[in-house]
Amino acid sequence: MASGRMAAAAREFSWQAAAPRRRRAVGRRSRRGEAEPGGSRAEPEADGGGVLRRLREAEEDLRISDFWSSALETISQCLRKQREQLTATLPEALGGLSLGSSAGPGGGERPAAAAGTGCVKCVCYGIGNFASCGIARTQLAFLLLLLGKCGVPRSHCCVYDPVLSPAETEVLAALGVTVLGENEEGKRSVRGERTVFYMPHCGTALYNNLLWSNWSVDALSRILIVGNSFRGLEERLLTKILQKSYRYLAQIQGGLEELALPETPQYTDVFNDTSVHWFPLTKLEGLPGDLWAAPQEPDYQDCEDLEIVRKQAASPPDHSS
Repeated sequence: MASGRMAAAAREFSWQAAAPRRRRAVGRRSRRGEAEPGGSRAEPEADGGGVLRRLREAEEDLRISDFWSSALETISQCLRKQREQLTATLPEALGGLSLGSSAGPGGGERPAAAAGTGCVKCVCYGIGNFASCGIARTQLAFLLLLLGKCGVPRSHCCVYDPVLSPAETEVLAALGVTVLGENEEGKRSVRGERTVFYMPHCGTALYNNLLWSNWSVDALSRILIVGNSFRGLEERLLTKILQKSYRYLAQIQGGLEELALPETPQYTDVFNDTSVHWFPLTKLEGLPGDLWAAPQEPDYQDCEDLEIVRKQAASPPDHSS
């Protein structure tokens, strides 16, 4: 019964336009015990319907913000460039991506050409405990807005974070996204499909693993990554650590285009150091040819502060009996 109520709430969340919410006054102090917008203070985990209501509020706050319009334009610009280069080289393999919208039921946004999204996928890693954390909830709201604006069906979006609670997994399922049951450690191949990877504030190894899994000109040209600035990672890490432990991040710096999401006081803790990365064919083809030969899987055996949850190794069979 509870699942049925949550599914109904999710449908309402997806299609009905919420009443306009007032912008919070600049410089307004929060009352004691009140979370700041996008704040990191832990909150009690609400029931599924309560989480959906909070998500809806976070989405509406984002939708009316200057940050959202600017961030969407940045992502859209990269997606258009990526689409143009793939259309020019492999038009038969390209799934369409709608960047326009029209009014949907209840006045909400509806993708103008959702039927043309074919092989466009989205993968989200590291969304966090959105039921109890304002930052994670705002990041999830951003993902849902992005899917709707770009015409990517939620069924084409996979989400995974090892910290998700059963209640949060149920909420995500009610929202229509696919919750992965296995820790991929970021090692997902796009297999010829255009894929947007949404990875806010993930560990460095997760980005390195993703690059390794798609270490070819063809695969990388189909990827767009919204996550930690690769340029910032390169600047913060010692060169010897970057080249030894995160060699794919080190080697791809000359083959990508990076655009930072706008900085805004309202979402400083939510999207700080976040950039959009895509891989122009001209840059990839300009890298040394031997760079692509026999890529070795990262192991991180001597790496400190790995910042990701490793996949649990299977237990050996018990032959004692």
